[in-house]
Amino acid sequence: MSKVARLIEEWDLDGVGEQLEAYWLGTGEEQYSLRQLANWFNQRLLAAAHDRVDESYLEGEIENTYELLTDDDASSGTRAEVETRLEQRGIDVDELRQSFVSHQSIYTYLTEYRGVSQPEDDTSDETQIEKTRDAIQRLVSRTKAVVRNNLESLHNTDRISLGSFTVFVDVQVFCQDCNTQYSPEELLSNGGCECETD
Repeated sequence: MSKVARLIEEWDLDGVGEQLEAYWLGTGEEQYSLRQLANWFNQRLLAAAHDRVDESYLEGEIENTYELLTDDDASSGTRAEVETRLEQRGIDVDELRQSFVSHQSIYTYLTEYRGVSQPEDDTSDETQIEKTRDAIQRLVSRTKAVVRNNLESLHNTDRISLGSFTVFVDVQVFCQDCNTQYSPEELLSNGGCECETD
């Protein structure tokens, strides 16, 4: 049995195998790379670990915690703080880390265990624009969640004072040639800026 299949069974991740397949094949709204799938799967493990010890979590907290645990750019102090917080909740961090899978494990699970293969890549203009639009929207949503979680963490540990708040992320694209500015959504919907195409 593949590592991914074993973990799905051990952690009672019902439906996760089907979701991995759908995300890889792009049969739903989004299509993930193998690396994105590995991160997504590992985040499901982290969420399951919280569920197992009856610990609730805020929206975006799992993604943020996972990034702090695994990102090389995270400071050792920050990582230690996250590990301590998880251990205080009753989560075995070492066991969890050993359970995390690589993108190669995801590939093996999908191709050998589930017997699926990716169709030929659709490189049409519409498909690529749509993929770009989705990627930007995911990044904006993720940025909001990370900012909110970090501020809430500082507030909850009495490091800053903060009332009820909303996080706004405003991404704008300014073309210096034709002096126009758009949101990414407007730019993609318009097919570009006002510059003449050759």
